[in-house]
Amino acid sequence: MTTRTLPLADDVAVCCSPVTGGVLDDDVAARLAQMFKALGDSTRVKLVSLIAAADGAEACVCDLLEHVQLSQPTVSHHLKQLVDAGLISREQRGKWAYYSIQSETLAGLADALRPR
Repeated sequence: MTTRTLPLADDVAVCCSPVTGGVLDDDVAARLAQMFKALGDSTRVKLVSLIAAADGAEACVCDLLEHVQLSQPTVSHHLKQLVDAGLISREQRGKWAYYSIQSETLAGLADALRPR
């Protein structure tokens, strides 16, 4: 069984085996579950895809609203879940927030599912 460091969010590196490579410890399993839970909602998956497709690799919350047809507080709630899971990052500029994909975290999440 191979042990590697997976970047899982905001400078948090967790040393673990892939999900299919053996038994995960409780902390790693909880962290992975938080990320999968954040992606367990179709609106959040769509928001991740919209941010990833944005020009300049970041998207203003004001631009995301028109694509999901939800209220600003609801969209902000979904974005907060994604930020808390470490899948996207948030930068405040004036009254608007801008979001970008955490590519290393998404790659680590995908890598955790690869069969070994």
